Amino acid sequence: MANHMNAAPGGKSLLGGAMIIAGTTVGAGMFSLPVVSAGMWFGYGVILLIGIWFIMLMSGLLLLEANLHFEPGASFDTLTRETLGRFWRIVSGVSIAFVLYILTYAYISGGSSIVNHSLDNLGIHLPQSVAGLVFAGVLASIVMISTKAVDRITTVMLGGMIITFFLAIGNLLIEIEPAKLLQPDGEAVYAPYILAALPFGLASFGYHGNVPSLVKYYGHAASTIIKAIFAGTFLGLVIYICWLVATMGNISRTGFIEIIAQGGNMGVLVGALQQVMAQQWLSSMLTLFANLAVASSFLGVTLGLFDYLADLFGFDDSMAGRSKTAMVTFVPPTLMGVLFPNGFLVAIGFAALAACIWAVIVPGLMAYQTRKMFPDSKSFRVPGGTLVIILVIAFGVLTATCHLLAMAKLLPVYG
Repeated sequence: MANHMNAAPGGKSLLGGAMIIAGTTVGAGMFSLPVVSAGMWFGYGVILLIGIWFIMLMSGLLLLEANLHFEPGASFDTLTRETLGRFWRIVSGVSIAFVLYILTYAYISGGSSIVNHSLDNLGIHLPQSVAGLVFAGVLASIVMISTKAVDRITTVMLGGMIITFFLAIGNLLIEIEPAKLLQPDGEAVYAPYILAALPFGLASFGYHGNVPSLVKYYGHAASTIIKAIFAGTFLGLVIYICWLVATMGNISRTGFIEIIAQGGNMGVLVGALQQVMAQQWLSSMLTLFANLAVASSFLGVTLGLFDYLADLFGFDDSMAGRSKTAMVTFVPPTLMGVLFPNGFLVAIGFAALAACIWAVIVPGLMAYQTRKMFPDSKSFRVPGGTLVIILVIAFGVLTATCHLLAMAKLLPVYG
């Protein structure tokens, strides 16, 4: 089994590709899932995650289908320009930049919350806006130094995340109360809350920016890339379901009302979980995991944004050039984090709105267009014909509509 998992062209590890996808998929955004799923609760929450995983898997494979018609190394921008033209290239580019900016703000908000919570445990009290400024400043300096610095720091963080996740979540899974999962308290209404949670589920499976990178890495080895995408996203799905079991099996449904009332930020959720953890060291592991998750997510997103803006504005790699890039990368979201420190959930929702375009609708349109451009191609084609493309695009439109309706307060929101 292990040999099969590692079989890939040119001796390149299939496991490595799967871990790239899983590492991009799973991050600080997972802390939003129990909060936004509190209304529909566990059963509907799991069904929703499985459904969204399947759709996002299909959209990633549609992107791969389109990508395989071009030379390895073709960027998302190139693919959009060559298949859909200038209009969709601009729309897609703007949506990608927006996602990166809004996620940077989301992680500053989440980071300030969890850092503040950690300091409170040590008897140190800071305004959350100041904690956000410290969080962004320290990590921004790492991104500014070099990509190599980010690579090394992130590698250490990912190792720490794996260890602390299994220690903390393993304990929470052992301590769950099945009645909380299967017989939740509070109002006996669940299904109406599904629609408002859709965008957050979509945002939790955002790995599509890595698909062109995998094509560049593996070449046109479609079967290897498909396996990497499937394995990576499926691992993310399993982690998310375990996370729902761990949180909802320990915090009652009505208990989430207070978490939501306090903004639903990371520190609030972690604080609620710590109250049910029997041992202090396990509580510390959960706090450490949360800190590592939001820090690694911040580094990953801001490195992409940093490189994107450097290319867009033509800033060179000198200290002066990197300083200019750092200003346009970090100042706007950090100011937002200082002014609006509790916008974590709101920001994740906005990120999902933009992701509906570039990670769902655009891949579907690109696959449809390449099928017309290369009708006799023997390259990989996603099974299901045009019906799968319609399903994926319809899901993107539905999810974007749900977010807009939720913003207009036209959808029921629990708590």
